Amino acid sequence: GIWAPTLRFHDETFWLVTTLVDDDRSADDASRWDNIIFKSINPYEDSSWSNATHFEFVGYDTEPFWDKDGKTYINGAHAWKIGPWLQQAEANLDTGEVGEWRTIWNGTGGMAPEGPHIYLKDGLYYLLAAEGNGSTFMRGTGVGHMVTIARSENVGGPYESNPANPILTNANTTSYFQTVGHADLFQDDSGNWWGVALSTRSGPEWVYFPMGRETVLTAVTWRDGEWPQMSPIQGKMSGWPMPPANLHIEGSGHWVMSGEVAADSVEFEAGSALPAHFTHWRYPVESSYTVSPPERSNSLRLMPSKLNLTARNGNYAGPGGQTFVGRRQQDTLFTYGVTIDFSPTLEEEEAGISVFLTQNHHLDLSLVLLPANRTARALPGYNLTTGDDSEKLELHLRFRGESYSPVPDEITAPVPEEWVASPVRLEVKAANLTHYSFSAGPANAASRMKTLVYASNDALSWGFTGVFVGVYCTSNGGLGSTPAYISDWTYIPQGQYRD
Repeated sequence: GIWAPTLRFHDETFWLVTTLVDDDRSADDASRWDNIIFKSINPYEDSSWSNATHFEFVGYDTEPFWDKDGKTYINGAHAWKIGPWLQQAEANLDTGEVGEWRTIWNGTGGMAPEGPHIYLKDGLYYLLAAEGNGSTFMRGTGVGHMVTIARSENVGGPYESNPANPILTNANTTSYFQTVGHADLFQDDSGNWWGVALSTRSGPEWVYFPMGRETVLTAVTWRDGEWPQMSPIQGKMSGWPMPPANLHIEGSGHWVMSGEVAADSVEFEAGSALPAHFTHWRYPVESSYTVSPPERSNSLRLMPSKLNLTARNGNYAGPGGQTFVGRRQQDTLFTYGVTIDFSPTLEEEEAGISVFLTQNHHLDLSLVLLPANRTARALPGYNLTTGDDSEKLELHLRFRGESYSPVPDEITAPVPEEWVASPVRLEVKAANLTHYSFSAGPANAASRMKTLVYASNDALSWGFTGVFVGVYCTSNGGLGSTPAYISDWTYIPQGQYRD
């Protein structure tokens, strides 16, 4: 996937430099790192963006820098297994040609110096970097993550480390916001300096953080000739004056706002499109998603993919795609739900909701057609009766999870007969800091919702990013082609923890 894009504005053009990483290849395999450049004169217009221009660099976290003499450079980092090198090469951003790569700084001794950004200020070149310590799955970006800085009279160094390094970190603190690092600096229209960085809402235990690494904003004081000073990251902060809110921005779609937090209430009306903040996993097959189809207005029709959410091996999918669309979890506490109208005819046809991080990490609640003898339990308040024919196909509710961490055992329960003839409501709720609850019930009777299971979110607290909540439809490798119709999509924020 894409790692750490850097966006810069130069000569009336937006430049985006990033790395497409094949994480299955070794760090010293040049084909692991596909470094690419895009440009646009209007970043809000899809057709304005150029095709990718590729350049050679066996590393990542690449960024462009334009010097005062007109020369252009790219700065980048190497994997911690290779060496603690921040490197630089002269470059032509239009063609992708790069010169010789030279090491300009090795950081302050922390593991995996990366994320280099250079700024020319007051006649000096300032080099910002991220460093850290080791972790189980994120080298350098764990609870020891920090922001360091050095400066030089020349763009190529030598760079002198700031004696006050690190200039931003929450390492060795009890702060709820941890893993602070990988920063960038910018000025607003009033000339005030700000910093952005990555952080997780995890506390120092760093176990429960399903929203992954979030972007945090902090005020920066940067006096002439001095080192920048970044305000510490806390749950509540003050900074430079903010511009007034502006709700008069041109564009399609609706505002995703409810007070101070993001909310959804999507009815999939005729003539509408999927909201801009909805996201697919991998390239979508467009025909698998139809808003308000003729046979079922005010719904989203999902056509099943052969692959389910885990797919072949947890890492790859084929050209047939995976039918899934979701939105980010943006709140510590929330309730997400949809109504599903689904009448499968073949075994293992399935449609449901998922709290989804990656193909290797997801928790799912679905409607699925299974033989009666696959029933494992009854819903709360119902008796377990399967009839005489154990091979008879029956509609079931199924919960199952996939993770490197322990997940609850799979649950399969027959859908009560009185529910089968009408749509079913599926919901997931972040009940507290550590657990999700998964519930189901008839769509026309909210009081009859039944909670099937509570699942720890540590199963989804992995890697760089945060989870989606969304819907999926699959034949699980079979020949099924039954569509699922999704309606009454709601995401309701119910609390945001800051400390």
